Amino acid sequence: MKTLHSVEETTGLIQNGKTLLLAGDEALLAALPKGNWIGGTIPYFMGDEGGIVTKDKIHVKELEEFNKLQSIKTYGAEELSSIPEGYAENGVSFIIVPAFSDSHIGFAKNAMSYDGIFDSPLVGWVSGVHLDEFEEGKVPKVYNGLTGETNENKAVVMHTSLPDDTYANIEIINIFSDEGATDVITFPTDGNIVSDCMVNGETSSFADYLKKTNHNEQLPLIGDFMSARLNVSIQAIDAEKKEVVLYAPVFSNIEYRLSKPVADYASSFADRLESVMSLETGFTCNCVLNFLYGNLEGKKTGKMTGPMTFGEIAYMLLNQTLVYCEYLKK
Repeated sequence: MKTLHSVEETTGLIQNGKTLLLAGDEALLAALPKGNWIGGTIPYFMGDEGGIVTKDKIHVKELEEFNKLQSIKTYGAEELSSIPEGYAENGVSFIIVPAFSDSHIGFAKNAMSYDGIFDSPLVGWVSGVHLDEFEEGKVPKVYNGLTGETNENKAVVMHTSLPDDTYANIEIINIFSDEGATDVITFPTDGNIVSDCMVNGETSSFADYLKKTNHNEQLPLIGDFMSARLNVSIQAIDAEKKEVVLYAPVFSNIEYRLSKPVADYASSFADRLESVMSLETGFTCNCVLNFLYGNLEGKKTGKMTGPMTFGEIAYMLLNQTLVYCEYLKK
């Protein structure tokens, strides 16, 4: 099934009343009419013809006819805890959050504490821009197609309902583990740009520590969030400034460890993906780092198509994972 569309083709789907999850360059998303859709900026995709980087096409996920739109809402950082109030009794909610915004950081830090957050499936992704465009100051955005609203700092959520005999199931593919890692790393402040840290209680430069341990920056930090192990991906290490830029914030009240080495990133990811490539999914997203380090450009991943993101959401924020939602019969 075709997943990458032109503005004209996407416009036609919107005007025909389709309910859509969209991803693409901001110039394309801004050109679309109002309708039943939400979207986020990104130029990296896993399309039906394989992995691709493009600003000329929009990735379109059309919701199934049995999945009925209930509402589309935007949430500022201080409003995110009210997301569960929009859940259908039996449904699924799709969320897009702009990278490095207040809502991104707030969701990363607090989602697990939101009352009712796990009562219904919540799945989605973090919008971004081409990695080369950060130096130009380009900012990730999200779109509420129903109102025409564009946001750099708020999340957008589409709440839907499912038939009584159907339910949504969210699964995660993660090739990383901190099993056997002995160093415990903590940080004095919250944020995604870090300099100092504590390693086993002793103060250190985090950049120096990564250099000293010869850590492969393709491998994430793994935080212990109430026994849930969550990846925090490394974006860049500035040895001169002694700063490390991360794709998600770290938090001062969380203990972290470095991921153990992966023998062959591309092969390890491909092996884990093999068992699910033929699944019919209601939604799929994959981390842009899996795209880059897994050498996915030009390669197909079966029916697992979707945006390659700056973060994945399966109730909470994830990094360097593939997340998918499937519909099952009760």
